[in-house]
Amino acid sequence: MFTRVRSDIQCILDRDPAARSTWEVLTCYPGLHAVVLHRLSHWLWNRGLKWLGRFISMLSRWFTGIEIHPGAKLGERVFFDHAMGVVVGETAEIGDGCTIYQGVTLGGTSLYKGTKRHPTLGRNVVVSAGAKVLGGFVVGDGAKIGSNAVVIKPVPAGATAVGIPARIIPSKDDTSADVTGQPEKFSAYGITLEDDPLSQAMKGLIDNAGSHEHQIALLWQAIEKLSQERRSSSDCVPLDAQTKENFEAEKLTQLVGK
Repeated sequence: MFTRVRSDIQCILDRDPAARSTWEVLTCYPGLHAVVLHRLSHWLWNRGLKWLGRFISMLSRWFTGIEIHPGAKLGERVFFDHAMGVVVGETAEIGDGCTIYQGVTLGGTSLYKGTKRHPTLGRNVVVSAGAKVLGGFVVGDGAKIGSNAVVIKPVPAGATAVGIPARIIPSKDDTSADVTGQPEKFSAYGITLEDDPLSQAMKGLIDNAGSHEHQIALLWQAIEKLSQERRSSSDCVPLDAQTKENFEAEKLTQLVGK
C-alpha cells in the first residue's frame, strides 16, 4: 500500500508544477486523499461490505469534493487535479496514468443493474475540466477529452474529443502513450491549439488567402512589365490592379492563435 501511495505522490509531483514537496502533496492534495480512501472503500465493496464501502465513499466526498463509487476501478498513478465536483460511476474503470480535472462526470446512460453503464478509460487518458463521458464504451490509451465536451461514443487511442456532442479528431501520428508510464509529452488540460479544429480551419483559410493574393500580385506585376515593354501600360493594367500584397496573414494568424 505504501508503495502505491509513493507512486501516487510522485505522479502528482511530475504533473503539477505547483506541487513543491512530498509533504505538501500528502497533506494538501484532496485528489490523493480521494484515491487512497477509494482503495479502502473498493476493498470493502469487493468483500461484500457494501454499506461500509459506501459510507467511506460518502466521507471521502465530504472531505475532498470528489465522488467515486466504491465499485469503480482505478489503476496506478491516477491523478485527480483540482477535482472538485468529479463524479465517477459504479462500473467506471480508469486506467493507469490518467488525469481527471474538476467537474468531470464519468456517468451512465442506462438504468439496468448488472450491466456496464459507465465508461472505461485506457492508460494515460486526460479528461479536461467539465467534460462528461457518458456510456459503457472505451476511451482508448492516450486519448484526450476537451473541456466541457460531452462524449457519448468510443474514442480511439491517441485521438482527441471536443465539442457537444464531441467530435473525434484522430491522432496525427497514430501513436498512443507509452504503455509503461506517462505520455512522452503531457499536455495540461489535454487540449492545445493544435487540437482545435476551428483554429486549424481558420489558419488554413488565412494561408490559402495569402497564397492567392501573392499569386495575383505576381500575375499583375508580370502583365505590367510586359505592358511597359510594349508601351501600353494604361491599356492592359487597370488603375485598381493590386500589384502589391496587402493581406496581413501573419496578423490574422496571431489573432486565431499560434
